[in-house]
Amino acid sequence: MSTPLLTTLLSDLSDDLRNTNFVWQVVAVLLCWGLGWYLARLLTKLFTKKELDQSKAEKLRVDRFFHALQLMLTLGLIFIARAVLGRWQPVHLLTVLIPLIGSLALIRLGFYIFRRTFVRDGEIGTFLAVFEKLFAGLVWLGLILHFTGLWQDLFDLLDDTKLPLAHNKVSLLTILQAIASVLVTMIAALWASAALETKLMQLPNMHMSLRVVLSRTGRAVLILVAILVSLTLVGIDLTVLSVFGGALGVGLGFGLQKITSSYVSGFIILLDRSMSIGDIITVDKYNGKVTQINTRYTVLKGLDGGESVIPNEMLVSNPVQNYSLSDRSVWVSTDLVVAYNTDVEALLPLLVETATTIARVSKESSPSAYLVKFGADGLELRLGFWISDPENGRTGVISDVNRAVWKLLQERKVELPYAQRVVTLINNAPDKVSDQK
Repeated sequence: MSTPLLTTLLSDLSDDLRNTNFVWQVVAVLLCWGLGWYLARLLTKLFTKKELDQSKAEKLRVDRFFHALQLMLTLGLIFIARAVLGRWQPVHLLTVLIPLIGSLALIRLGFYIFRRTFVRDGEIGTFLAVFEKLFAGLVWLGLILHFTGLWQDLFDLLDDTKLPLAHNKVSLLTILQAIASVLVTMIAALWASAALETKLMQLPNMHMSLRVVLSRTGRAVLILVAILVSLTLVGIDLTVLSVFGGALGVGLGFGLQKITSSYVSGFIILLDRSMSIGDIITVDKYNGKVTQINTRYTVLKGLDGGESVIPNEMLVSNPVQNYSLSDRSVWVSTDLVVAYNTDVEALLPLLVETATTIARVSKESSPSAYLVKFGADGLELRLGFWISDPENGRTGVISDVNRAVWKLLQERKVELPYAQRVVTLINNAPDKVSDQK
């Protein structure tokens, strides 16, 4: 029976400790660690310079990138140090540290990729937390199997275990390798698409719709490439996809028209720039602020906080009222009725001046007041003004203007008439006629 690798390494380390040249291995490890830290800090500042001034979540992401990069650089430097020192003396300490540091680097890199790919707004879900623990456990298990010399025995056992698959028998090792290759390629594609999206969203001179189009297209292309690569690694002939493509075309023709139309409409919306994220729109009975434009649907956040998921096909086939397509300013008005004895010529300029004092009322486009109708109860006036932030709602600014107008009317003792109606009672009851005997 062969001696476990760990026993051999420990025996060699004990021999190195009695050798005066052991100190050079310790010095090499410290130098590699320090140089790896310096290079990681330098590269982090070089590649993430813009992200350092962003939110706390972005800074935490940069910090994870730094630690993963430091371990990978240290591992590479230790490889070099072992090759150089191994010419003159034993390097068993470096040999032991390589798998240990490599495992730490793999775990750190995996955590960074997982959180860069799946985490949004700095919140880690329960599934991701469990997946990270499982990933770290598998890495440490592989390290233990490496040191104990059981790694090759496990590979032989998995290769000898055959499972029936259709008319063939496939080894469990092949199935696990296929699953691992698919997971690695898909996660790599999602990570690359997330990094591409982050870079595109930071471009100041590119229209938001074009950024979203490039981001969605890049994600689709990367996922397609990952699927093709993973199928090739598994050993599946790509010519079988022609049959699948024909079946998919039939399915699209009969049952997926609406879904396909929404996907195509999503790209049309993004390319023709008829709306973009942040616009205030109304479509059918839905209105609100556009918060997301996805390939299949668009999310509208109403002024009451409710979110509506609108299929993109609906935005292309139905009329859409966009309040901020070329200009975000919106006209708002409020009506009031004053008595017929009111001096309208003096009141109208005062109403305009009062509306100008409200903070949300636009100062670039002056408010205006009109006499719109001679009503049954008095003179009907209208006070109109512009606001440049319709996403904050209209009710609040109308209330502020009405309160200011009410205060003005009280100060000027302007009468606000109320409806008066005259009711006439007509008695048509017949007179009682007494019977004459």
